[in-house]
Amino acid sequence: MRTTAAELLRDQLKLTGTKVSCELQVCGACTILVNDAPVSSCCMLACDLDGTTVLTVEGVANGRELHPLQEAFVETNALQCGFCTPGFIMMTLGLFAACPAPDAAKVREWLDGNLCRCTGYQPIETAVLLAAERLQDGTARA
Repeated sequence: MRTTAAELLRDQLKLTGTKVSCELQVCGACTILVNDAPVSSCCMLACDLDGTTVLTVEGVANGRELHPLQEAFVETNALQCGFCTPGFIMMTLGLFAACPAPDAAKVREWLDGNLCRCTGYQPIETAVLLAAERLQDGTARA
């Protein structure tokens, strides 16, 4: 059987924050971080996770304290139904690992592969830039 990373996370480990939508690597809903790099868990085989460090949206907050990025999403109303939010959060954390102080163009480039059907992209971009600013200037709470 060829179990995907998404199936392992959702079905076996019960980490259901990672969403599955297109199963073709085009929507971004299933994004997780593997060794700090964003990957589409819907198309990655679970066996390829062996020996790696995996982060899902469940590991982003510090207990009940939201990560500054999550706080910014709430503060700027960058989510509605929330289905796409975990993928955006994980892709953005990958962006922050690669480029801690992105500008709007870099944010758009990195989030280009993540789809949202209800919020629109401006609040998401605003949230990402706000979180990046707070993380850089030390005003982030987490």
